[in-house]
Amino acid sequence: MRDLAARLADYLGARIGRPAKVSGLDRIPGGASRETYRFVLEDPSAGARKMILRLDPETSLIETHRRIEFAAIRAFMGTEAPVPDALWIEEDVGPLGGAFFVMAEIEGGETSPMKLTQPPFAAHLAETGRQKWTILGAIARRDPQTNGFAALFAPLREDECWRRELDHWERVLDADELEPQPIQRAAIRWMRRNPPPPAQRLSIVHGDYRTGNLLVAPGGRIIGVLDWEMAHLGDPLEDLAWSVNRVWNFARDERAGGMLPKDEAIAIWERASGLAVDRTALRWWELLASLKGQAIWISAAKEFQTGAARDSMMAIAAWMQTNSQDRVTLDLLGRLGPKGA
Repeated sequence: MRDLAARLADYLGARIGRPAKVSGLDRIPGGASRETYRFVLEDPSAGARKMILRLDPETSLIETHRRIEFAAIRAFMGTEAPVPDALWIEEDVGPLGGAFFVMAEIEGGETSPMKLTQPPFAAHLAETGRQKWTILGAIARRDPQTNGFAALFAPLREDECWRRELDHWERVLDADELEPQPIQRAAIRWMRRNPPPPAQRLSIVHGDYRTGNLLVAPGGRIIGVLDWEMAHLGDPLEDLAWSVNRVWNFARDERAGGMLPKDEAIAIWERASGLAVDRTALRWWELLASLKGQAIWISAAKEFQTGAARDSMMAIAAWMQTNSQDRVTLDLLGRLGPKGA
């Protein structure tokens, strides 16, 4: 850790043009695709500033590109979606042993979904939920051309979003499953036979918009939307479906994300995004969310079993979620008849 702090200080000193010191470097637990560290940048001219380092590890639960995450955060700086100030990005692995970027730390909030169901946060869950889906609607409205975000991707038509995502997560399942996945295979067959309509608009999709990636102040205000490593261009219904995935119902009831009834969350999102939700289309994207979730949990299991990753979080995530995700998929499949769609 001392060596990392020294190398980071050398790098940041070169970026700001004067000697700098890094203190209090400490790794933040969790994170599926990047190592995250908290530190203080001690700048003789500007004073001490609290910072976050996002560093690519040797192995990652989710294969992502740091330039996309950095650009997504930059696209929302100063908007209704509160994000950290993204400061520097480095794709040369030389300075720290992996590509990385640095951003300012947002202080004074909580991300743990379990803690958000307890005082002092619990009294404000409904208001936090209203903000959660209002912000997600604002994300759906944002022009993906902002700050060159769209330029990072191949051209995409509105009617191609569903196939690209389904193809991608099916490939992950093919590559990483350690045993047959009949429930997810059944869902894939249904989704291919019953594609959703084209996206109403192309948007910046956060890709992992769930309660655990929101930073909430004790009074219930959302002060940060974090972890944009899965951001991409796509159908904004993808984000909405992921946000109401039942595996995120942390309050152990029917409240989406542990905060609001699902229908209320959807209505808030509709008002904020300016889009109407086709429930049949949303259910398709909910099935995709279940496939995506299961592919992630299965990838985690493979990483741990093969020894590619030693972080026990990989095994714990897979153990906790695979059965729950299959149950969500079965429930969705059971409601896809002529009257259930």
